[in-house]
Amino acid sequence: MARIVRFHRHGGPEVLTIEDIAVAPPGPGEVQIRTRALGLNRAEALFRSESYIEQARFPSGIGLEAAGLVESLGGAVEGFSPGDAVSLVPPRSMVRWPVHGELVTVPAELAIKHPPTLGWEAAAASWMQYLTAYGALIDIARLGRGEFVVITAASSSVGLAAIQIANRIGAIPIAVTRTTRKAQALREAGAAHVVASSEEDVEARLKGIAGESSIRVVFDAVGGPAFLPLTAAMARGGLLINYGGQSPEATPFPLFNVLSKSLTLRGYLVHEITGDPERLATAKAFILGGLGDGSLKPIIARSFPFEQIVAAHRYLESNEQFGKVVLTL
Repeated sequence: MARIVRFHRHGGPEVLTIEDIAVAPPGPGEVQIRTRALGLNRAEALFRSESYIEQARFPSGIGLEAAGLVESLGGAVEGFSPGDAVSLVPPRSMVRWPVHGELVTVPAELAIKHPPTLGWEAAAASWMQYLTAYGALIDIARLGRGEFVVITAASSSVGLAAIQIANRIGAIPIAVTRTTRKAQALREAGAAHVVASSEEDVEARLKGIAGESSIRVVFDAVGGPAFLPLTAAMARGGLLINYGGQSPEATPFPLFNVLSKSLTLRGYLVHEITGDPERLATAKAFILGGLGDGSLKPIIARSFPFEQIVAAHRYLESNEQFGKVVLTL
């Protein structure tokens, strides 16, 4: 038996429960992990509230990120031994492979032996944020040294990961956040410039920072009315990559800006990277290199004990955090 996070109906954080469940041994090609830390993501809040790309099947598990020790191996698994410290690439399906629990089973290719200097909390906080940001900025946009990149929702874990990745390759990150309250923290986290979207003219400020035609890449998690000033500040032939819809308002299609500048607006999911073995291998090498040399360092907003899963989800949805929310076991 192991304690597993489950929910039996959609709703707010209060629907989450911790239940004692009999966990089957790993099958062929699978590893079973005794977890030490779990990473929380907005995707889990969306899944819980029936707003995600997958639909839960009740009773449903939940969770995309974890780190811990290999407990046991299924058949035909090589390269791991019981007791190995590993962290997990987010599975392609939260329905099939939920990982928020004491004992979880995943395909062996999702387990990574992380650098020994990485603590459990940082290990559980690494893969979703860095794979998401890497896939957009490096794999798709081919962001280069000296280029500006605009990063919205910059104080989120993915936003901070994007800032670190931009700095690692010598690009210039412009952080967009709602107010100036987190501006100093964003500068300390590596943002070259900070724009407060509810307090400033975003288009004018971006053009003032980068000029009229220097912003080729925008990495956006928000959508909504901000599409208009963001695209207005972009260079001809620019690329806006959107990976989320945090705005409660409708997202207008900025037709004039798109037509006049030949812009590309592209939707993106991290599954594009995790579902392609060759692209995932390249991403893992980049991220492990950064974790090893310290240029990529997860920022933990707050840790909660496993038993406080409901409180952790409430904090996740408060938008008060700066970085990653984690659970410890």
